[in-house]
Amino acid sequence: MELRQLNTFNTVATTLNFSRAAEALNYVPSNVTMQIKALEEELDVRLFDRLGKQLVLTTAGKRFLTHVQEVLNKLDEARSVVHDNEILSGTLTISANEVVCAYRLPDIFKLFRSRHPGVRLIFRSVPNQQLKQTLFEGTSDVTFILDEPIQSTGLAVEPLTEEIFRFFVAPDHPLAKQTALQLDDFHGEVFLINEKGCPYRTMFDRTFKKGDIDSISSLEFQSSEAIKQCAISGIGIAFLPKIVTAVEVERGELVALPWRFQNLDVYTHMAWHKDKWLSPIILSFIEAAREVLALTEDNMSK
Repeated sequence: MELRQLNTFNTVATTLNFSRAAEALNYVPSNVTMQIKALEEELDVRLFDRLGKQLVLTTAGKRFLTHVQEVLNKLDEARSVVHDNEILSGTLTISANEVVCAYRLPDIFKLFRSRHPGVRLIFRSVPNQQLKQTLFEGTSDVTFILDEPIQSTGLAVEPLTEEIFRFFVAPDHPLAKQTALQLDDFHGEVFLINEKGCPYRTMFDRTFKKGDIDSISSLEFQSSEAIKQCAISGIGIAFLPKIVTAVEVERGELVALPWRFQNLDVYTHMAWHKDKWLSPIILSFIEAAREVLALTEDNMSK
């Protein structure tokens, strides 16, 4: 097997998407597919299951990934030994949920890569409620968590930027023209929300406490993108951060309802394990994140 196949396998395994892996590696998607197929044939085992449009690692794939990452990490260490010590190299693993990944991390990655092109960035998309655990397990170096203020004895947590949540509807929704709303106005409406266990869902449930309103219904989703698209289609009222809908609001595809949430302070936090040694690579990445998402009065008042 070739080193480039291992690197391709590792990228596909962390993105679980052939197209995104191809983009990250600057390959065409067919090249990625061929490399994975050749690797599976050489190992005589299936590394991925293709369940419709979803890609998942098989049990063999998960075992193989552990060893591949060890090999790639050792190779990075070897490269750093023979290069100038001032040139940072190695591997950095970052985890975040889909919202932070899509709308907050790209600018950070761009700045960091411009400064340290020799560092290999691995990104893991992890549900918000599981992000802290990746730090305790050591599978992430730095995570980004979108949540209310976090208290932790084992983690260093730094709020970077405030995130504003609103209700969004299609322009032709009956509530779209309202200049003010009362709780009773939501009777009979359908809300598009995340599944239970997600911090966003906890915030929503707190807004409509049991007994406050008994005639609303909801559709639950795992994906914020799915919630947004359903709102655009007029299916219901989406509960989302403003960053997710900024483009659609500007295009006129969605409208923010005039409903203000009480006692809802949400931030994109950066976190790492308190006992973890912060290598020059990690420290440089943390500084890049601060520069891009620094908590200022400007973004506090979005």
